[in-house]
Amino acid sequence: MSQSVRRIAYVFLCALPFVALVFVSARPLRTAGLSQILGVVLFAAIVVAAWLAGPRKVDLREEGRGKQALAGLLLIVPWAIVSLLWVGLGPPFQATLPENYMRYLVLVWSSIIVTIGFVIQKDVLNDSGERICSTVGLATALTAGAAYLVCLNLSLAGTALALHGDETPPDAILGVYYSAIEFVACVTTYVTTAVFAVGMGRVRLLGRGAAAAYVIMASILVLLIILRGLMFPEISANTAPWYTMPGVIAGIPAIPWIMPCLLGAVLLRRARGPQA
Repeated sequence: MSQSVRRIAYVFLCALPFVALVFVSARPLRTAGLSQILGVVLFAAIVVAAWLAGPRKVDLREEGRGKQALAGLLLIVPWAIVSLLWVGLGPPFQATLPENYMRYLVLVWSSIIVTIGFVIQKDVLNDSGERICSTVGLATALTAGAAYLVCLNLSLAGTALALHGDETPPDAILGVYYSAIEFVACVTTYVTTAVFAVGMGRVRLLGRGAAAAYVIMASILVLLIILRGLMFPEISANTAPWYTMPGVIAGIPAIPWIMPCLLGAVLLRRARGPQA
């Protein structure tokens, strides 16, 4: 297989979160038949790209590369699921109750998958001799995973109650508690990504310049959330479009998983060995 084909597959995996966001945001695509077809095509393309960019097989005697491939796949998987199920979903206020129930169910499981990916990534760094960033990254990853589980399950529970006819206002169920925990989840995910990027740079799984770029981008996104404030602003048809508010974008639950997905693509490619 030519190196150019592998490179194209790798570039596609790096572009995956942004491609997925385009298809997710286009509400007109949420029509019977069309969204399902597009979702299956996108998911199939991701599977093929991961197969082309990653190792053909994993030798169990080379535990390090096996962990790299597994961590890479886990960090990519949430965006593969989003691509399969979220075509045309749009923001919550545009979606139906069943769609939002599915949205939060995907987010809950994706938060678990990302956390597991981070834990394995910690082992990858440890195996390469890196101890400081891997330890700090593990601590922040577990904090982020726990915070995501709490706030997303609050959303899932509120949507489930609404589906069964409970007319309790969502604010009475979630309150400010959701915003505070979601704030912690997003910030600690960005911190985890930055710390692991530095660690990957130290063991040469990532270029020093690329590692610095991750740190800078994560810092900017954390600053945007801090400037936005602890409370997540109301997003509805009566407010300014969500895509015009940087602080809101940075705090959308799935957005902090973009950079981990990019790190996952790097890990998957590195798992091929020296020829990658």
